[in-house]
Amino acid sequence: MIAELTPRELAAWRNDAAREAPLLVDVREPWEVAICRIEGSQHIPLQSIPSRAGELPRERDLVLVCHHGNRSRRAAQWLEHNGYTRLYNLDGGVEGWATDVEPGMARY
Repeated sequence: MIAELTPRELAAWRNDAAREAPLLVDVREPWEVAICRIEGSQHIPLQSIPSRAGELPRERDLVLVCHHGNRSRRAAQWLEHNGYTRLYNLDGGVEGWATDVEPGMARY
């Protein structure tokens, strides 16, 4: 089962100097990322996850991100099935992030 993080939990984690920050993997389409993104996230569209999974470190916490949390959950499940263990899904996606953490972020 993939752990779910709320946007506020993710923000707190990223601001905690005592913890290594997770790698955010944004699985949305390029046109979506062009509108808005969480600063520091790595963009790998969902359909590219199987061919580009080797770019993702297995020894680091990964937080998968999409618009609302559904595509990112599928990406996390695929990664889990392929041996990744340090996986989280951002519940509510960038929409939740814009609502709860960064209200000035562009939305669509």
